[in-house]
Amino acid sequence: MGEHQLDAVLSAVADPTRRAILDRLRAGDARVTDLASAFPISLNSTSKHIKVLERAELVHREVRGRDHVLSLRAEALGEAVAWMQQYREFWEQRLEALEAFVLAGDAGETGDAAAGASGPEASGTEPSDGGAR
Repeated sequence: MGEHQLDAVLSAVADPTRRAILDRLRAGDARVTDLASAFPISLNSTSKHIKVLERAELVHREVRGRDHVLSLRAEALGEAVAWMQQYREFWEQRLEALEAFVLAGDAGETGDAAAGASGPEASGTEPSDGGAR
């Protein structure tokens, strides 16, 4: 997927009306007029949303007589998801490292408490030698 196409897909799915159109098309093909009647906006506004989805290659329009029938083309979404997956893996690795760090810190604190809490850290006082240990 080219960068321009990825931009078009991400921009298209950024709008809740366009996401709702895609959700409706998951159930099967639909006429433009039927889709438009499901939204509190005009047919013209719905058509503009559909054109954005067409440019992003997320829907396909077929003219059947006087009816314009739309179908979902989910391939472009799959390619966008594949691109995003790279970043999911990146963040999962970072979060796993953070979790290991936090758990190692918790284990160290538990070990100090189990040692009897008799050092200066436990009493809240500093050593009398000026802080050198």
